[in-house]
Amino acid sequence: MAARGRLARWAAVALLVAVLVALPSVVAALPADDADVPAADLRAAVLDGADVGFSGYAVSAGGLALPVSDRLTAAADLFSDRTLMRVWWRGPDEHRVDVVAAAGETGVHRDPGGTWTWDFEAGTATRGLPASLALPAPPDLLPAALGRRLLSEATDDEVTRAGARRVAGRDALGLRVAPAEPASSVARVDVWVDPASGLPLQVEVYGEDAALPALDTRFLDLDLAVPPADVVAFTPPPDATVLTAPDTEGLIAEAGERAPDVSLPAELAGLPRRSFTGVPGAVGVYGRGVTLLAAVPVPQRLAGGLREALTASPEAVTDALGTRVAAGPLGLMLVERAGGPAYVLTGTVTLDALAEAARQLPGAAS
Repeated sequence: MAARGRLARWAAVALLVAVLVALPSVVAALPADDADVPAADLRAAVLDGADVGFSGYAVSAGGLALPVSDRLTAAADLFSDRTLMRVWWRGPDEHRVDVVAAAGETGVHRDPGGTWTWDFEAGTATRGLPASLALPAPPDLLPAALGRRLLSEATDDEVTRAGARRVAGRDALGLRVAPAEPASSVARVDVWVDPASGLPLQVEVYGEDAALPALDTRFLDLDLAVPPADVVAFTPPPDATVLTAPDTEGLIAEAGERAPDVSLPAELAGLPRRSFTGVPGAVGVYGRGVTLLAAVPVPQRLAGGLREALTASPEAVTDALGTRVAAGPLGLMLVERAGGPAYVLTGTVTLDALAEAARQLPGAAS
């Protein structure tokens, strides 16, 4: 009887998922009222709206088939699959995002002290501490969070208005970001904003010459009210298995300490190097906003697995510089040379930009 009840529960969830995913196409067909709001003012409203409270459903759909290891499967799935999320947002440090699927449900509860990830089916609660550098999680793909981040470093010259559309039953005004860097593989980012609250309701990321977005995240249903604190808070049930999440910053720092001792240049593919808290000195991060490139030296003994994953793609390009491949607007390259370290290059840059960066690395082939 318990198994039958569980099956009925998830059958109902599957039906709900189907209805919610289909609903936006019906609502979007309704006409939307545009408003004469300058792009700079609309962008400012988005950046000022970080503390807006809300709750509702959102869906994210990505088409990036990333060649990653089993340890990174969960993060990669966010960019390659369809993810339905139920969200309660009181603020950046106090929110809850449940990923709802036919096979089960996983909730991410954020509080000022860190996060709880609750796997309902497995009965496991995993505690993670706040980190300035962490793998992508479902809250990062909410339209509100992603739209605000992608607009935060855009210049006024890169942002224009893009009309209006209906999103989650609301009139949303469009902002279009067209990256200025020649190295960028992102043609544009469209952010659709609720003008009253400054909340991004939908974000679409397009690669060069792409008719469909490589990533599309949008609200399906939205209530612009601060949800109750008890809905967001989480305490592990008495019978739960409590785990501790890996220290991402510690692992990255340890990997940085083991990385070959090389001095990365101040610029790669025309993109200036920048620094981030939590990023070790052995890792180079270049660019800004939508256009970012990371360069990481790795020992040759660790390069074989990545080379095998990259060359398995029919789109892979292999030459004297190394092997590179694109998954939508995301590029990935392994640079190898005899007698020295290998380098991994990845980011939202073109394959030509990856090749240019490879030529500028210390000791790389010319």
